[in-house]
Amino acid sequence: MKKKALSVLSIFALTGSLLAGCGSSAPQTSAPAPAAGNNSGTEAQAQLEDTLVVAGNGATVEKMMKDEVFKKFNEKYPNVKLTYVSGVSTDIVAKVKAQKNAPQIDLTIVEGGEQEKGRQEGLWEAVSATDIPNMKNVPEDLHVTEDSGVVVNFTPMGISYNADLVKEKGLPVPKSWNDLAKPEVKGYITMTDVASNFGRSAMIMLAYANGGSEKNMEQGFKQMETIAGYMPTFAKSAAQLQQNLQNKSAAYTTWTMARSLTQKEAGVPLEFVFPEEGGNIVPNVATLVKGSKSPKAAKAFVDFLLTDEIQTMYATKLYYNPATSVKLPDDVAKTLEFDRTKVVNFDYSVVSKETSAWLDRFNKEIAPKTGK
Repeated sequence: MKKKALSVLSIFALTGSLLAGCGSSAPQTSAPAPAAGNNSGTEAQAQLEDTLVVAGNGATVEKMMKDEVFKKFNEKYPNVKLTYVSGVSTDIVAKVKAQKNAPQIDLTIVEGGEQEKGRQEGLWEAVSATDIPNMKNVPEDLHVTEDSGVVVNFTPMGISYNADLVKEKGLPVPKSWNDLAKPEVKGYITMTDVASNFGRSAMIMLAYANGGSEKNMEQGFKQMETIAGYMPTFAKSAAQLQQNLQNKSAAYTTWTMARSLTQKEAGVPLEFVFPEEGGNIVPNVATLVKGSKSPKAAKAFVDFLLTDEIQTMYATKLYYNPATSVKLPDDVAKTLEFDRTKVVNFDYSVVSKETSAWLDRFNKEIAPKTGK
């Protein structure tokens, strides 16, 4: 399949340098950890602002950030009071936009598509390796348009299935995106609508799997119309997808490898498939909010996220592929492997521009087909 260049990221080939790599909206505060016996970073600390508000995903990401990353950052910079605002990327970007004249969030960590939308709306400050030295460890193929952010990790999109239920019911193991439209899987699919990245990426890949692309979505809509008839409704959240897979009311869904592996570790018998047509990857991009009250602290935090320690933590605890060439434990590196020659690079400038129209058409033509 011919790969397309991204306007947000150029990720055509994730090379050998990365072989080892891979909510509630209420603010949550992490109290600074004691700095006893630790004088490192004292000079840098004096130059940083004393507060930093970070917005990112909830659930396991929020837990790791607040319980571990914030505490480790405060060991180096004990005077910075850290606050975490959790939510999905779409809502976070919308919140930053609403606060544009008086920013309350300093730093966001959001998915690439939403980051691009924010870039087009002028929400982010450009960054460079001068202020974030560890940016030099992020390969060129993961650089963000206009240096409007920094990729801190990524994960591929694909199909997850409940292996126990598939075996019990004699259902097919998926290999292709088009397998989701086969009659034999009717009644066993759970998906989000295209307002979510999970449903949107799946519909785009269904277009690719049938000769289209984000610039020609007719086949994607056609396949989604069929799939809609196989479900009672579209799920409203990732939590609902998880519940449907766990209670065996569904056998298949479309989401990321990181989420699939996290749920497998929690006891849900999931297997992840990177389909034969390939798939997009979902980069998580750290972005400095334009007009932030704490730009120096924000840059120091992004630099900290790119250290070997935190990159390894992303991989071992959350199953995100790291953005740098950090050496991972062999078992983790093997778990995070997928065929990177099949990465499909969405043109996020097109996706960002067309998403509103896609959602409108989806709500009119596809959503009413559920339960039919």
